[in-house]
Formats: sequence, structure tokens, C-alpha cells
Amino acid sequence: MAISISQIDLWRQEPSEHQALEFKEAKNGYAIDKLNSYCVAIANEGGGHLVLGVSDKRPRQVVGSNAFLNPVDTADSLFLAVGFRVDIEVVEHPDGRVVVFTIPGRPRGTAYHLEGKYLMRSGESLRPMSEDRLRAIFAEGQPDWAEEPALRGLDPQAVIDLLDTQTFFELLKQPYPTTREGVLDRLISERLIDREPGGYAIRRLGGLLLAKRLDQFPDLARKAPRVIVYAGPSKLETKIDQIGSRGYAVGFQGLIDFVMGQLPQNEVIEHALRQKVKLLPDDAIRELIANALVHQDLSIGGMSPMVEIYSNRVEISNPGEPIVPIERFIDGYQSRNERLADLMRRMFICEERSSGIDRVVTLAERFQLPAPDFRAMHRRTVATIYGLKPFEDMDRDDRVRACYQHCALKHVLSERMTNQSLRDRFGLAEPKSATVSQVIAATIEADLIKLDQSAGESRRYARYLPFWA
Repeated sequence: MAISISQIDLWRQEPSEHQALEFKEAKNGYAIDKLNSYCVAIANEGGGHLVLGVSDKRPRQVVGSNAFLNPVDTADSLFLAVGFRVDIEVVEHPDGRVVVFTIPGRPRGTAYHLEGKYLMRSGESLRPMSEDRLRAIFAEGQPDWAEEPALRGLDPQAVIDLLDTQTFFELLKQPYPTTREGVLDRLISERLIDREPGGYAIRRLGGLLLAKRLDQFPDLARKAPRVIVYAGPSKLETKIDQIGSRGYAVGFQGLIDFVMGQLPQNEVIEHALRQKVKLLPDDAIRELIANALVHQDLSIGGMSPMVEIYSNRVEISNPGEPIVPIERFIDGYQSRNERLADLMRRMFICEERSSGIDRVVTLAERFQLPAPDFRAMHRRTVATIYGLKPFEDMDRDDRVRACYQHCALKHVLSERMTNQSLRDRFGLAEPKSATVSQVIAATIEADLIKLDQSAGESRRYARYLPFWA
């Protein structure tokens, strides 16, 4: 179906570019190698449209493009370069010529590459896909690791003995069935166990969530969360190295209680009374541990979620590089393990609305802690949350990271960051406006935020947006 002028105008009203929509001005032309790269990246993320001749900054004006004046030759060139067909349409908009590339999504289980580079979008730029993301794509259509049997040939009582069914029903806030068959039927309906000719089989997902003892499941023992407590700010002296024994759902509250019990305490004076408070708020710990369990790459063997407690911070990590770019953790969401996430949400352990990281950042701001640090490491994702540190002791990276996260959080809440809102986030008085302006300038220089052009030219009343807005 031909793309109309009204469709172009409708796209221009989108709040922001996204995986399926990219704008480029391309007034005088556009490099063919860039075109090839964007087509591969957009195809790898499900397909979409690349629109030339429209500004990628709001308000998105039609500026007209002289790129690719011969669409037929361009389509042939594209096919030879990328290996799949891309439809090209020229729309004569009243404000100028617009060229639209309609890019199909990749086939299931396949990723496109350009000269050996498997590309994806990251904000306004392109980057190579991570090893974990490629592995997940190539595994599409194959049996899900978590859905395969962990133990087979079990009689009904063995299933009850291996799984903490009582806690399962309590977490779901459902009455416990009056018969054993009723318990087994519910587990079957939730696809946590299967009835087979030789008895019952417990799926790996069922064991992972409900096991009374994970070490009774050979495939799952190395998936147990591990908590390490260090004596100081480094790994030089280990005080505790504890491996969890229960399934993620039935053992979650016990895991949180254990971690909170190991956190260092600080003395604060409130209302003339000296009180001891934990290094970090328990809600932040809870959210990050739930995220680590849900978003881990279960296909990676020999690695487990970890909680490492130092005297000044807590590092929570999980196997697998993130499938959402770390700079989009606040506004983006994509679950690596959809069934695991769904069941843990229904048991009130985590959420699937991208609100977990938002809450962690909000808590850091409320307690005026340094901004959490999210990092993609080799085959691992690490979230670090820090104890109290005055603004004067924060380095440039701490301040820039806090500024970006504050700006992104404001945008998600349909608000805008200002100098005053950032001062409030840091707990600074108005005389520190110039210092906060320097932090904002450094964050703009790092290409993490930008000036909200709709607010006018006044620097005094300037508002800011995250780079992707």
C-alpha cells in the first residue's frame, strides 16, 4: 500500500524515534553505506521505516531530500548489499520530497549482517549485537531451556516432596487444594510439571521457582543465587560466601532478608537521636535482585546471579549481557525470560512494566545517594548501588550519571529536568546553581541529554531531555 502524505505527518507526531522508525534529514544526499547499515539494523529489530527528508529533532519539519533520485537502482543496490528486499517510495510532501524505506523484519532464528557485522540500533547510532543477543536469536524456534524436564519418572508424592507447593499457593494468594491431585493439576495447568506415561516430570522452570532444595536438581544447582560479603571496599577479605538453596520464588523473601541482614549500618542523627540505618534501602535491593533473577541468560552454564556486599556499595549481577541498552533501562523493557517474569509477577515478586529500575533510581534520588551504575560486562550485567556520598565527594562520572538518570526519570514521568530539579535531586541550595549548570553542561557534552527546544532560548528557564527523547 502506498505511503500517503498523512502517514508521513502521523509519523512526525510520534513522541520519539523507536526501533521501527528512524528519521534523517539527508537534504543533499545520504551515504549508501549508512543506508545499508540502517536497513540491516532495523531488520534485525523486527523491521520498520527509515524516512529521509524529515528532521530527526522535534518539531520534525519536512526539509526535503535529494537522496537516491533513482529508487529502482537504489533498491537493486540494496538487495545486493544486504541480501533482502527493501521497498522504496517517494512521497511528494507539500514541504519537500520524502523518501521512505520499508524494511522487513528478519526471519525467526536468523540475524542479518553486513560484511560480518550484526548490527542493531542504540539511540541515534548503530552498534554490533552482543554475543548474548545473537545467541538468543539463533536459539529462536529451538526448545526453551527452562521448559525442558529437569527430573522425570516421578510419582505424585515425589513431586510434592521436591517442590514447596504450600508456599507456591500462598504467593499466588490462592487456597491450598484439599487433595494432592488438585495440587498436581494446578502445577500442570501452570506448565511447571507434566504428566507422562512413566509418571510426572518437573520442568526446569518449576524447579527453578519452587524447589525446596535446588541441589536436588542437577541442571539447576549452579543457578542458585550466591551472596558474598567482603570486609571492606575491595575483594581482599571475604567474610561470608553463601549459596542459596531454595527456588527463586519460594526462597525470595529469605534471600532478601539475608542480604539486608549483611548490609553495613551507618549512624545518623535525626530529631536529636542517634540512630543506626542500613547502608541502602531494602526496596532498592529487592528490585535489583528480582531483576537479576528474571533477566539472566539461563542458557549460560556455570554462572549464577550474585550479590556482592562491600562496605560502601552492593553489586548485583546476573549471567548474560543486557538485551536492552543500559542507557535505556529507565524507559525500556524487554524480558529475556517471559514465563519466568510472568510467574514471578503473579507471585508479587517483580513487575513487567519497566518500573523496577525506575523505582531504584527514584529511591536513590529520595535518599540522595549516588546514581546507580549499570554496566554490560563480558557475558554479565552488573548493577551497583552505592551508600551515602556527599555531592562534594562525587566525581565527574557520578554527577553525570545522576544528571542523565534524573533527566530520563523526569521524561518518563512526563516532566522536564531543570537546574532547580537537579539541585533538589542533589540536595543543594540555590547558590549552587552555577555548579549544577556545570554538571548539566558535562552531561550534554557526553551526549546523554539535550536542551528542550520547545522551552525557548532562555537559559534561566532551560529544560532538558534525555538524548533519545
